Amino acid sequence: MGLDKVEVEILLAEDNEKDIELTLHALRGENLGNPIRVVRDGEEALEFLADCESQVIAGKGVMPKLILLDLKLPKIDGLQVLRQIKSNPVTQIIPVVVLTSSKEDEDMVSSYRLGVNSYLQKPVNFEQFRRMVKELGLYWLLINQLPSKSALRKPKAHAVRQGQ
Repeated sequence: MGLDKVEVEILLAEDNEKDIELTLHALRGENLGNPIRVVRDGEEALEFLADCESQVIAGKGVMPKLILLDLKLPKIDGLQVLRQIKSNPVTQIIPVVVLTSSKEDEDMVSSYRLGVNSYLQKPVNFEQFRRMVKELGLYWLLINQLPSKSALRKPKAHAVRQGQ
């Protein structure tokens, strides 16, 4: 699964076509023209991230800046995707926002225990949904700061101390 020539900044893992369309419309409507990759199941999300990881290791690519993750995905559910993202040293630093229709407290607690950065319930009202997607895009892509590639390559301070 090769990467497109444009580096992906947002990975949207969503199986509902209407929610995909609304999310893309909300992001693009707010001039957040960041390159977006849509995957429709958990297996495809993990394959895409593995491909990105291979490209990063080869010095040819970057990881997405943000992952928007639905929990109720086919093949591999969103919680398992989140578990794998946050257990991998290469992907664990990527902010993950759960964007779901689930009202289950258990889903929210499990997501936070696995390391999700934010948990948002999709509003039914389009205008509220659009506003929420706009605000999360502005925050995670323009305001939030991630470490530079060079900072990520430095050994962890505690690992250096242990080796002395």
